[in-house]
Amino acid sequence: MAEIVYMPKLSDTMTEGVVASWLKNVGDTVKNGEIIAEIETDKATMEFESFYDGVLLYIGVETGKAAPVNEILAIIGNKDEDISAMINASPAPTITSNEKIEVPAPTPAPKAEPVIAAPAQAAVIIPQNTSTDRIFASPLAKKLAMEKGIDISFVAGTGENGRIVKRDVDHYVPYNGQQQAPKGNYVGIESFVDEPISQMRKTIAKRLAESKFTAPHFYLTMDIDMDVAIQTRKSLSALEVKVSYNDFVVKAVALALIKHPNVNSSWLGDVIRRNQHVHIGVAVAVEDGLLVPVIRFADGKSLSEISSEVKDLAGKAKTKKLQPSDWEGNTFTISNLGMFGIESFTAIVNPPDSCILAIGGIKEIPVVKNGQVVPGNVMKVTLSCDHRVVDGATGSAFLLTFKEYMENTIALLL
Repeated sequence: MAEIVYMPKLSDTMTEGVVASWLKNVGDTVKNGEIIAEIETDKATMEFESFYDGVLLYIGVETGKAAPVNEILAIIGNKDEDISAMINASPAPTITSNEKIEVPAPTPAPKAEPVIAAPAQAAVIIPQNTSTDRIFASPLAKKLAMEKGIDISFVAGTGENGRIVKRDVDHYVPYNGQQQAPKGNYVGIESFVDEPISQMRKTIAKRLAESKFTAPHFYLTMDIDMDVAIQTRKSLSALEVKVSYNDFVVKAVALALIKHPNVNSSWLGDVIRRNQHVHIGVAVAVEDGLLVPVIRFADGKSLSEISSEVKDLAGKAKTKKLQPSDWEGNTFTISNLGMFGIESFTAIVNPPDSCILAIGGIKEIPVVKNGQVVPGNVMKVTLSCDHRVVDGATGSAFLLTFKEYMENTIALLL
C-alpha cells in the first residue's frame, strides 16, 4: 500500500518549507534511509530521508516551490499503484521528525498555491562590465545566468554590497526582449521587481516583531577602553594564536553572566527561568537575513576554542549547513556590527533571551587618562534588556563586569 510523505517540521519555528532540490524522480526506486530531497527551512537547507521502501509515485511540491508543514510532499508505493484518492488527502497531524504516522481518511481539500505578483514593468539595467569594473556575483548566480543565456553584467544585484545572487537572475527581465538598455545614462522609466519573501525573512519578521512589541525594551550604553585588548591580541598573534575581538567579547560575556545569572534568564510567561549554564548566540549575517548559531558552555572554553567554533559555525550558517543543535538553546545573544564601521546601535532582544549585546567598532579618539588628553581606542556597546526580567541596576552591574574583563583581557586567558 502506498504511503504519503508530508512536508516535515524540521525546526521549532518552521511553518513551511521550500524544496531546494529533488534527488529522485517519479518512477525511481527509493529505499528507507535514502536521501530523496533537500528542504530549505527558515534557517538552513537540510537533507530529507525517505522512511519507506518502494517507488516514488508522486511529487507534490516542485523544486523551488513552498508548502506548509504537513502538506503532501510525495507518495511512495508499489509500481503502477493507483494513488489518485491519496493525492487529495487531508494534512497530516503535526510531527517534528521523519517518523512514520497513520494517514487519516482522505477528504478533498483545495490546495493553496502561493501567489507571486509579476513585475508591472521590466527593470532597465545599465551594464556594469566596463574595463575597470568587477562584477560581484555568487557562483550559483553565474551558473544560472550561463544556463539561461543571460549576460550577467545587465543583472541588478540585491545582495550584500550590490552582489548578484540567485534571486536576481531568477527575476531578471530583459528590456523589450533585449538584454541591453537604451543608450544614454538617464532612463525615464519607473520599474520594480516583487521579490518573494524567503522562509528565513518571514521568520525573522515574525519573531522580532513579537519580541519588540511584546517585551518592554530598554537600553544601556557603555564605552570600553580597548587599548589592553588590542595589545593582548597583538601578543597572541605574535605567538601565532589567532583570535578576534569578537572572541574576546564572547568570553567576557560568558564570564560576566556567571556573576550575574539574572541577566542569563528567560521570560516564560508563568515563570522566569534562571539558566545556570551559559550558551552564547552569535548573530551571523547571511544572504537572506540573519542566523544565530550557539556557542555552548562558552564560560568553560578557551579563546582558541571559541575562535575555532565561531568560524566553523559562521561557515555553516553562510552555506546553510547548520543543524537544529547548532542554533537552539541560546541564553544570551551578541550582535557585532563593528566590522562594518558601525559606531553604535541597538538590537532587538532575541527570544527566549532577556538581553542582547550590540557591539560597535573600535574608534580611535582623544581620551583623558591621569589628567592628560591622550589617544585612545574606544568601543561602544549597548545592552538591550527585557524589562520584565532585567532591571536597570541589574543590567548596569552586568555591563560593569563585562567592561572589567574587556579592559583586563589577561583574565580571559586564565
